[in-house]
Amino acid sequence: MYIPIVVLDFDGVIHSYKSGWKGAAVIPDPPVEGIKEAIEALMERGYRVVIVSARSATTEGQTAIRDWLKKYNIPVVEIMAEKPPALVYADDRAICFDGDAATLYEKIERFKPWYKKEV
Repeated sequence: MYIPIVVLDFDGVIHSYKSGWKGAAVIPDPPVEGIKEAIEALMERGYRVVIVSARSATTEGQTAIRDWLKKYNIPVVEIMAEKPPALVYADDRAICFDGDAATLYEKIERFKPWYKKEV
């Protein structure tokens, strides 16, 4: 039976990441508002949710992510260091390629993650 995979980046999608990188095991910020409910809704609807993070390249980082998820009562799902094949990827540092290579450079140059945009 096919189970669609949804990959969520940890920093900037689940962890609000407003303090920036402090080390693989240091996760100082709260969750993005509503992310717990979004993950639960995906799981209830039959999606396999996978968290991907560079932090998970080490056992220390994986443990830190699991502990952080438990602290905020967010379902502990699969955690990986590399993106598996998936239906969709949610990442705060991604640009959705629309097939127009001519505009790609400009999109990259102007890019800012959501937590660094001016309000």
